Amino acid sequence: IDYYIGFPLIKAWGPGKRCAVDGTLRTIYDDNLLAESHIRYGAKGGISYHHVADNYIAFFSTFMPCGVWEAVELIEGLLKNNSKLKPDTVHGDTQAQSAPVFGLAYLFNIKLMPRIRNWKDLKFFRVSKEVKYKHIDCLFGDTIDWNLIQTHWQDLMQVALSVKQGRISSALLLKKLTNYSKKNRLYKAFQELGRVVRTIFLLEYISDIDLREVITETTNKVETYHRLSKWVSFASDFIAFTNNPEDMEKSIKYNAIITNSLILQNVIDMSKIIQKLRQEGWSIRKEDLERLSPYITEHIKRFGDYIIDLNLKHENLDKLRSLGLF
Repeated sequence: IDYYIGFPLIKAWGPGKRCAVDGTLRTIYDDNLLAESHIRYGAKGGISYHHVADNYIAFFSTFMPCGVWEAVELIEGLLKNNSKLKPDTVHGDTQAQSAPVFGLAYLFNIKLMPRIRNWKDLKFFRVSKEVKYKHIDCLFGDTIDWNLIQTHWQDLMQVALSVKQGRISSALLLKKLTNYSKKNRLYKAFQELGRVVRTIFLLEYISDIDLREVITETTNKVETYHRLSKWVSFASDFIAFTNNPEDMEKSIKYNAIITNSLILQNVIDMSKIIQKLRQEGWSIRKEDLERLSPYITEHIKRFGDYIIDLNLKHENLDKLRSLGLF
């Protein structure tokens, strides 16, 4: 990943400050205790969950049972990311629209900007009952309980620090927060903070067409990545030939390594071709490069012989990475 982000070509696809998260169904044995029927996919299996940056590379992948709420891994992947690629804006799908997730993401300075569907289920919250909004007042219903946020602000910060220090995982925290209880004041505080952040985002979302296009474009990249990762794992539909959850997790991560290696090789080959075309006098604009994608597979001999020579050094790759393409 760190070597990949050094190529100038990927700057045409995105600065690496945004990422999209999404899960896709993968096959596991029916007699596995983790095998569950997923209502969205209409099939039984497990979830392969990926964080894919706006420049197409996947920087975090994990395995999840179908019964787990996908959004619980949204923040965890960013916190476990040890690469130099550091996105601060996350685009998800329906799973990322929960108010507690908005609240926890805000405490980590993560901008949660999901692709919105089911608008009728989402509410806009007023600053106070006295505030009226010109033209859009009909969108707003309940008001924010600022006293609740202020009373539990220290608790919210302590939870965030505990997650940051590794005392508790954000996935475990979100699992507990989703178990709604009227007596759970911490849940209500996270929810109230999330309502503030989500209302601000919803106002941005409906007023900025460019933002909606960026969110859709970035989210489409992770969905396309799913197809590429499945293409890479052509030998079997099963995640692993065991019922061991650790083997399934390893299988997902190994698949991500191979998929990312393919993406890296495509970027190397594309960069060489672009430089050669420039030397021949061709004019290539940034707008042209933006339409390219490293998810191409037509040139890959999937069933060929693979000879790995660790002593082989590619010539001029460092020079290729130091040259600007636009």
